[in-house]
Amino acid sequence: MKSLFNRISNFVKWISLLSLITAFAFVTGCKNSPTGPSANTSSDATAMQSIAENDSSITAFDANYNEGQAVSFMGKTAAAITPIKVGQEVRVVSKNFTYNVVNDTSYATFTRTFEGVLYITAVSGLSGQDTVYSKPFTSTITLNLIFVRVGKSNNPSFNWRLAAFSLPEGGTASSNINISNVTVFLANGDTLSIDSPNDYYIDRNVGEKVEAHGMAGMRGFGGMGWWRGFPAIGKNSAVTVKVTLNSAYADTDFVTITHGGDSFGVFHPEKLRLTLVSSTPSGSGYIKVYQGTYVTRNWAGFHHAVVNAFPKQVIFDDSSAVEISTWGIPYFIK
Repeated sequence: MKSLFNRISNFVKWISLLSLITAFAFVTGCKNSPTGPSANTSSDATAMQSIAENDSSITAFDANYNEGQAVSFMGKTAAAITPIKVGQEVRVVSKNFTYNVVNDTSYATFTRTFEGVLYITAVSGLSGQDTVYSKPFTSTITLNLIFVRVGKSNNPSFNWRLAAFSLPEGGTASSNINISNVTVFLANGDTLSIDSPNDYYIDRNVGEKVEAHGMAGMRGFGGMGWWRGFPAIGKNSAVTVKVTLNSAYADTDFVTITHGGDSFGVFHPEKLRLTLVSSTPSGSGYIKVYQGTYVTRNWAGFHHAVVNAFPKQVIFDDSSAVEISTWGIPYFIK
């Protein structure tokens, strides 16, 4: 009888100990849970920057800015040494993300500094041999972002949604060449005229509508009245682009559009050289207009056309430093 009593007593002790262990584990688990009161996996700035860096409508810019060494281009040149391929490889070396929250809206500026190499494959008029020239350069690209608060959890990644973003713009520090306007003529008759990329905002909500419902989505405006709808273009559609720029040089500049590259590296970008339409003296420089037409790729999704403007000597003179002005134009192929 005494033995039975001892067994029961020991069993009760083990049950009590197990209960204490379970309760301790439960309390500890609650403290470490991402939904617990002490959880804060990232700051608002880190969360918003991550959202922007993983949004396909924005990352499509990088796929066409980083061309991957020398890329064949459509368009003729005339020189003793003729470039047959021109391309750039770039990598991000620094990032700066700043933001200001007003009520439940966050206004952010995202600036990235790139180190790159411009590759020029040229054929000599005398030897007929191909020569590859490489020129290092540093450029800065800036875009503005608008986020809206969608929650107040302890995890900032769940609290913000990208509502709108500006077009990216930048280039090297030189002021000898600067794009001042890009006008895009779409196949459906719509025209986009851009004078200041960082002030030209695309409604990301409309982008989602376009992705889901097709071209009808580009007509809507889900946010502020000054946000533009996401440009929607059909597959294999002709897009004409007119670029106006200020150049310190009288020679014809090397102005291109790179398009068709994707963030996954499946499709390589294509390059089109624009044709000089007019050149007008203005002060100590020139106002020039270039134009060209490219055909969109045959796959749906978010894309970017990247406009790069170089002075002529950057491409045709192996000793000239790189000067470049860059704008990005996002669009959706449905």
